[in-house]
Amino acid sequence: MKSIRGAFPMGSVVSILDEDGVELARGLSNFSSEELEKIRGMNTKKIPDVLGAETYFDEVVHRDNLVIVATGE
Repeated sequence: MKSIRGAFPMGSVVSILDEDGVELARGLSNFSSEELEKIRGMNTKKIPDVLGAETYFDEVVHRDNLVIVATGE
């Protein structure tokens, strides 16, 4: 994850863009935008310490909650 745009709560549908700003996929975010700013680039093992939570996810959007919208053509 390189950047986060906008403010959103956990569970929001987010767009995943390539480096040119083209939407590749959409999915349900396991974190709020505020939490993502705090943990961006961090090893997943450190997330509970930073967020003060015992339960957390290893990914921002799990593949089970992801829909590919661009085919790359």
